Amino acid sequence: MYEYIIGKLTEIHPAYIVLENNGVGYQIAAGNPYQYSSQVNQQVKIFVHQVIREDAHTLYGFNTLEEKNLFLRLISVSGIGPKSGLAIMANEDHEGLITAIESSNINFLTKFPGVGKKTAQQLILDLQGKLGEAPATKQNTGQSFLENPALEEAMEALQALGYTEKEVKKSYKSLKEEEAMTTDEYLRKALKIMMKK
Repeated sequence: MYEYIIGKLTEIHPAYIVLENNGVGYQIAAGNPYQYSSQVNQQVKIFVHQVIREDAHTLYGFNTLEEKNLFLRLISVSGIGPKSGLAIMANEDHEGLITAIESSNINFLTKFPGVGKKTAQQLILDLQGKLGEAPATKQNTGQSFLENPALEEAMEALQALGYTEKEVKKSYKSLKEEEAMTTDEYLRKALKIMMKK
């Protein structure tokens, strides 16, 4: 099992990044791939968790060991698969997530894609009192895009996380009125909008 990979970040896609190490490009699923925009063609360290299934070997990537451990806690809950866990991790309000679990806030938890009332109750049952402090998130400034391909990329990333087309369109309407931002900033803002619905 891999703990982390250090390599050159070569590509960013809506659902994953590509990290090159010794001539091999590793496809690593990430909650918000665009947070790495400012690090393209630079050496980065990504903590990874590998999930092996009959039809796929998938690497899931995180900025810190704490984030990876939170993800592992989430996917240990019945009803939360790696894709749902990644969608939950994409929202950087990890403190809000932990608070929601500790305070049995089902409404907050059901705002995540793939999390219904039953799964939210299971999250609370399995993780209450076991999560401790929220992991610190690494802030990336990202480069500035003046066109709206950045917004389109952010919307594609939302769909890759499992949000419905209707939910994506709703956040698109809110964000297209904003001043131009990076894909990372659009995606962060879109995820905040999703949590308010």
